[in-house]
Amino acid sequence: MSRPPIVRARRHLVGRSGEADGVRALPEETPVAFTYGRQTYAVMMASPADLEDFALGFSFTERIVRSADEIEELEIVVLPNGIELRMTLGHDRDAEVVARRRRIAGPAGCGLCGIESLEAATAPPAKVQSGLKVASGDIFRALAALREHQPVNAQTRGVHAAGFWSPSANAYLAVREDVGRHNALDKLAGTLLRNDVATGDGMLVLTSRVSIELVQKAAVLGCPVLAAVSVPTALAVRVAEEAGITLAAIARDDSFEIFTHPERIGSPAHVG
Repeated sequence: MSRPPIVRARRHLVGRSGEADGVRALPEETPVAFTYGRQTYAVMMASPADLEDFALGFSFTERIVRSADEIEELEIVVLPNGIELRMTLGHDRDAEVVARRRRIAGPAGCGLCGIESLEAATAPPAKVQSGLKVASGDIFRALAALREHQPVNAQTRGVHAAGFWSPSANAYLAVREDVGRHNALDKLAGTLLRNDVATGDGMLVLTSRVSIELVQKAAVLGCPVLAAVSVPTALAVRVAEEAGITLAAIARDDSFEIFTHPERIGSPAHVG
């Protein structure tokens, strides 16, 4: 039996006007191990939901597989102390992964897995080729609509979300939530891959700050536009520029800031 992403915990509220007992909805997190050929590659702290998407998305954005069909078998095993995503890869790929594997216990938000050198951590990103153009209104509509697709956060106020907005459909094609911002994006990647979504035709929307790992994952997915509610790091901006990704961040109800490749955003909002 899988574990729920939300847990009800008893708590004692202390306020200026008095005290009261009650119950609070909390986001669950649990260790999730990614194994290939029964060898552990990484362990991430994550929300115990959308695990099939997580397995595929992580494997793809970490460049362990190049397509969904390279994962010949996936078994989700719930253990007393966590969850194992047991994958079997085809064409002797398990042996390749074992050769480069690294055991890593990652906190929620850890995004560089299996990296063994400074050069590997900052390797040139994948190049994104897309003629997509979006209007500034698409970004504002996407931000406003994202709240409707965050049921766990609505109850807990404690998880991140990653969504894929289609300007042509004027809607989200998928949204995933997780206690870790990288995990949310990996889960989104998994569902996009499983449903053969054309990732070059839409925009990623994130509820977090933007660090290099998120830009790298967006580049592997081939997403040309990334919008986020918080700030990017300086390195993330440099990598987005190199990857050919339009990065818009610090997005609010009435403004956002464009850091790279502004030519993809038509009629940008006039900000001071």
